[in-house]
Amino acid sequence: MIAREGWPFILIGLVLTVVLILLATRANSQWLFGLSIVFGILTLFVTFFFRDPNRTFAAEPGLLVSPADGKVIKIEQLTAHPFVDGPTAKISIFLSVFDVHVNRVPANGTVNYVKYIPGEFLIAYLDKASERNEQTEIGMTTDSGDRIVFKQIAGIIARRIVCRLKEGDTVTAGERFGLIRFGSRTELFVPTSAEVLVKPGDRVLGGRTPLVRLAVGKPKVGNPAQTGSYEH
Repeated sequence: MIAREGWPFILIGLVLTVVLILLATRANSQWLFGLSIVFGILTLFVTFFFRDPNRTFAAEPGLLVSPADGKVIKIEQLTAHPFVDGPTAKISIFLSVFDVHVNRVPANGTVNYVKYIPGEFLIAYLDKASERNEQTEIGMTTDSGDRIVFKQIAGIIARRIVCRLKEGDTVTAGERFGLIRFGSRTELFVPTSAEVLVKPGDRVLGGRTPLVRLAVGKPKVGNPAQTGSYEH
């Protein structure tokens, strides 16, 4: 299965490859034939990049699934996040150009806000990319009443973030919601009372790898149903 955002690139690549082959044949040009091979290889790579495998996830109360494929590069404790409203754990996942770039919702719940933040295009592996790069931030309240945040962050090559979510959407864990083109970073913010199930260096699959187990049943900080205290 191919992500719909990839079809324009794939079709353009196919057309250019076919046209170059026809021109090379008519002109008996090795140069044009070589160029057609280059475009053919690029088209195959783009097809590979935009692959969108079907994934299944057995949702459980409080269990969050990874929002992206990639490598866990950092797990850190933050004093707070304005929406999470309390001590927060941040999990950062780096996506190389060889990873699936379709992003998935980490939990069942309701989207509270979607915020686009313009910025730079630093290498997504760098810590400063988390704050300085172009990104989309999504805040949601899970079915268990917890507030969580997840981000799509562009990289040095990734210059296009696609997010189909909007405020008020009811979503399901593992549901596709967008993608980032050509190398990027995804982050998940959860309360520190949650149990993080991965460690730096682990490879995860979006919509399949359990990432966090929330402390379901424990008192929440603030009222998750009200978001007025967070300006977005």
